[in-house]
Amino acid sequence: MGTVSELCASSFQAFMCPTVCPAVPAVPDDLTPEEKQELENIRRRKQELLEDIQRLKDEIAEVTNEIENLGSSEERKNMQRNKQVAMGRKKFNMDPKKGIQFLIENDLLKNTCEDIAQFLYKGEGLNKTAIGDYLGERDEFNIKILHAFVELHEFTDLNLVQALRQFLWSFRLPGEAQKIDRMMEAFAQRYCQCNTGVFQSTDTCYVLSFAVIMLNTSLHNPNVKDKPSAERFIAMNRGINDGGDLPEDLLRNLYDSIKNEPFKIPEDDGNDLTHTFFNPDREGWLLKLGGGRVKTWKRRWFILTDNCLYYFEYTTDKEPRGIIPLENLSIREVEDSKKPNCFELFIPDNKDQVIKACKTEADGRVVEGNHTFYRISAPTIEEKEEWISSIKAAISRDPFYEMLAARKKKVSSIKRQ
Repeated sequence: MGTVSELCASSFQAFMCPTVCPAVPAVPDDLTPEEKQELENIRRRKQELLEDIQRLKDEIAEVTNEIENLGSSEERKNMQRNKQVAMGRKKFNMDPKKGIQFLIENDLLKNTCEDIAQFLYKGEGLNKTAIGDYLGERDEFNIKILHAFVELHEFTDLNLVQALRQFLWSFRLPGEAQKIDRMMEAFAQRYCQCNTGVFQSTDTCYVLSFAVIMLNTSLHNPNVKDKPSAERFIAMNRGINDGGDLPEDLLRNLYDSIKNEPFKIPEDDGNDLTHTFFNPDREGWLLKLGGGRVKTWKRRWFILTDNCLYYFEYTTDKEPRGIIPLENLSIREVEDSKKPNCFELFIPDNKDQVIKACKTEADGRVVEGNHTFYRISAPTIEEKEEWISSIKAAISRDPFYEMLAARKKKVSSIKRQ
């Protein structure tokens, strides 16, 4: 049956490779009690070793699993974080304040002016219009964010047009006069800080910045027929340097720079109008009175955004049937014998003047509108009042010119003192 040493060797082989080696032979009958005890001790130690090895295997498997889970857990965390950041950007584009709040609450953004400004300055995935609206808010915290945002721009050794190109590319200038005023004031302060001695005061930089922006519009807007010359631009800016004149060479260089290359205005949507209506001030079904000889009421889907009133035949249409710019228009409630809850858009003091608007004909042609007023009917009194309130807030009246006149008046009064 084999000696004890043979049995030990056989047991050891079975221990080392239990699935391949033959089974341990049975205990011979002719072993002495001491030999039987030794064999039993060997088998017990073998079992203990097997149990120890199994524990080690289990521990190794557990550690390996933990390491694998750690990697996948970190990966899942990163994926979840990226998802939340994407959600925060989407929320920001729809409602900037809610988007920032969401990012802060989920520890994706620190609640400091510097961190928020850096987030806006990078602008990854952010709507440039939403950035402009947020930066222009008047509460104290937003104003601090605006200044921190402007501080991230480096204007040293840039002329005013170069600095404006950089600044106006980082967001889209809002339509509200007070917002524009705060943003351009911050720009002027930063430019003068980076370029000491170029202008007598930040007021000079502010006024000239607006003059350059308006020059860009006058030179490159096809609707402006009377293009200003360099001489007229120079004459327009006489006396703005704390009562003195700026060097003609400076003004002429600014003029040539704008004439040769217009400002590039950041567009969030390219040629796709979808993003134009991404975050409207208001939208809904209204009835519009036609402007043809036969006055008929037509149901249209209206969207109020970016200081314009757009209307569509269907909510699924990618392009509007008509666009009504609200600049210099007024709004009033009116009574109509055929429809309730009516209001009108009109040009104040010019009742026979045609409103500058456009519409798309059935054959696809875009033509100028022929309305001297737009009469619209809302489904309820409440909706009528809400539409009137929203449109009033969106109507602009050449904010650039108003603010420029106010600032020139301020400069003149300082000079007289």
